[in-house]
Amino acid sequence: MAVSWGEIFQHLMGAGLIVSRGTKEKLEQHEDPIGLIASLRSKGIKGKLTPDMIPSNPGRVIAPIAAPQTEQISMRNNMPDWKREDFPMEAMDAMIDIKVHYDITGNSTTEGKMGDINDAFNDRLERLRKLIIANSNLPRRPMEIARLHAEKSRFQGRDNLAVAIGLVNEPRHTKNGHLMFGIEDKSGEMNCLLMNRKGDDRVIEHAQVIESGLMPDDVVGVSGTFSQNGDMFYVDDLHFPMQNRHDKKFAEQGVSVAFLSDIHVGSKTFLEAQWHKMVQWFNTDPLARTIKYLVLSGDCVDGVGIYPGQDKELAIKDLYGQYSRFAELLELLPEWVECIMLPGNHDAVRPAEPQPTLEPDIQQDFNTTTFVGNPCDFSLDGVRLLSYHGKSIDDFVAGLRTVTDRAPVEAMRQLLRRRHLAPQWGGKTPLSPEPEDGLVIREVPDIFVTGHVHGHACLDFRGTTLVCSSTWQDQTSYQRMLGFQPKPCMLTVVNLGTHKSVSIPFA
Repeated sequence: MAVSWGEIFQHLMGAGLIVSRGTKEKLEQHEDPIGLIASLRSKGIKGKLTPDMIPSNPGRVIAPIAAPQTEQISMRNNMPDWKREDFPMEAMDAMIDIKVHYDITGNSTTEGKMGDINDAFNDRLERLRKLIIANSNLPRRPMEIARLHAEKSRFQGRDNLAVAIGLVNEPRHTKNGHLMFGIEDKSGEMNCLLMNRKGDDRVIEHAQVIESGLMPDDVVGVSGTFSQNGDMFYVDDLHFPMQNRHDKKFAEQGVSVAFLSDIHVGSKTFLEAQWHKMVQWFNTDPLARTIKYLVLSGDCVDGVGIYPGQDKELAIKDLYGQYSRFAELLELLPEWVECIMLPGNHDAVRPAEPQPTLEPDIQQDFNTTTFVGNPCDFSLDGVRLLSYHGKSIDDFVAGLRTVTDRAPVEAMRQLLRRRHLAPQWGGKTPLSPEPEDGLVIREVPDIFVTGHVHGHACLDFRGTTLVCSSTWQDQTSYQRMLGFQPKPCMLTVVNLGTHKSVSIPFA
């Protein structure tokens, strides 16, 4: 007997699940939707329920049969090909040059009160407002929204455009494909409409924004005109804080930096054999001798009590034991390698971002390691890096149509466009309301690195090298249920003197 949607919906509400596009129809066609919801609830899964989480056969949730796509890498002697002139200097005798520009560690002053939240958003708006004015081709100086409302009759024709900069509220798509959103500054708020134009009237940049959408609490500039009754602002152009091109710096000494993330030591799915394979490579390969720095972008251990039932998936159930074991694994690397380590959402720090560094009781087990917070803006030999674990990518996957877990580098592009690492308040990423918003990207980095999503990528975006650091953890049960295949054991190496990169597979 078919189950009614009303009954299915009641079970979804009880399990804390929200349906997305296409999910309703697939649930109604499922042979046992109530059993499926109960299975998801028993695994502690909450939030958005997407169509790919619903298997064709009830009671069985398996990974895709098709093998994951392999990286296209030019190989020589079973390792990626590289040129000596691209990696010119050995790191053994090079001096360590690390300069931290921003780190919340020791500088967090918030009490979490409403005044702190207001201060954080005011600081964000003011900083990003200046960047939009400096980097965007605004048709005129922006005005406060309250003043625009008072003088809206001046801005109802195409000959006199109004400009405002503010925070985005409630972005949504209309049934005709237009993008509607509110924009707010300290003086007021107005409703905006970005039209989804066709044919000769279509603007590619606008179409791309409409296709992806906007994030709540984005800071953007809008230029356009008011409707005849003044209740709607028709957006003629959108303005983001990022400039069109960044001129990256090159280090004088040509040593390299390598990137890893999400090691998850302590988990039963930690790939220890592949770690030792990498250690052997570090101690024998000529390319490895050029690596002076190793950046570890969070979740180096699996943690304890991070999600329901985690203890069943842990090989090391003691948190300090996990860190001690990871310290032992780092000791196997050559002595010329200096590690820079920041926390992630599995680490023993507060979950709210920006996160301070690991506590001294944990740090004491590690040698040749520089501990920083998440995110951290720092320079290596004069080359500017921004390292961020990447928890907010979850919000971008949920909020923007063009971002997926399988293509996280698109989220990194969106972060740089916005010059902010986690714009949405109240989403999947907990935020700490500091008087100065620590998640604003103050300076465009030469290298921007994230982790968290267990993917891998290395490419250029407007002059910045984007590195999505690879994991050292095999597919988890949760990923298997979602049909997600990680890209583990890829060491990304970038030379600071030439900015040439190469990815080394160890899986």
